[in-house]
Amino acid sequence: MEFIIITGISGAGKTTALKTMEDLGYFCVDNLPISLIEKFAELTNTPDSHVRKVALGIDVRSGDFLQEMRDVLEKITNQGYRYRVVFLDAEDDTLIRRFKETRRVHPLAEGGRVEEGIAKEREMLRFLRAQADFYFDTTRFRTRELNDRLREIFVDEKEDRAIHILVLSFGYKYGIPKDADLVFDVRFLPNPFYDPALRPLTGEDAKIRDFVKQNGRADQFLAKLKDMLDFLLNEYVEEGRNQVVIAFGCTGGKHRSVTVAHEVYEMLSRKQMYDVRIQHVDIMK
Repeated sequence: MEFIIITGISGAGKTTALKTMEDLGYFCVDNLPISLIEKFAELTNTPDSHVRKVALGIDVRSGDFLQEMRDVLEKITNQGYRYRVVFLDAEDDTLIRRFKETRRVHPLAEGGRVEEGIAKEREMLRFLRAQADFYFDTTRFRTRELNDRLREIFVDEKEDRAIHILVLSFGYKYGIPKDADLVFDVRFLPNPFYDPALRPLTGEDAKIRDFVKQNGRADQFLAKLKDMLDFLLNEYVEEGRNQVVIAFGCTGGKHRSVTVAHEVYEMLSRKQMYDVRIQHVDIMK
């Protein structure tokens, strides 16, 4: 039985981390009462249990019961259970901004200032921070980066993905990538270039994605593309290929192709049999 404890400062990405662990085949439980962890370990380790990998979300919502955590961890260690701690953190300014953007209330703010709640939380979780096997500062992480880091650590090499996929965006004015196996022209989609307010942005911005997808044609294209890729990638695996480069092009490689490449990357990343990466070749030109 393998136990992964996902913990850290509120707003640093614990929910995202648990979702990733669930995608990787871990049985995930968030905010399990501390007093039940030992019993939970016993139940999931019986001969009848099919659970072999567990990820527990532990944070300050456990309140004063956090003080029991040291004893519980010592007990399950003595009983032969292996556990590892993933601690998520971020700079205070980033955490405060995230709370304001999501309008969430910090669990320790008690109606006061968020920074005061963060300071209390750091003190309460100091002992888990000291035990962390893996520490991630998510201050400058994009949404997918934490997901990718966890996959790098916890995906068993024996269960490695069947095929490696590189999703590219590019601009036709700069030429088609020479290593592309599949090339799709997305210049039929609405072009944000002609809107002066949108022109400086890229397909990584929500406003551009909304613009490109405004009339539903992008979603129709993606739905049909999904069926095609499901078929083709399965055939490639059967053929024995281990890498495929899928390229999406628009005029300048900044708006439409980036938007579609992002959507395809998200779609393919949900399948554990694929190792998916994304690259925007001409986004800064």
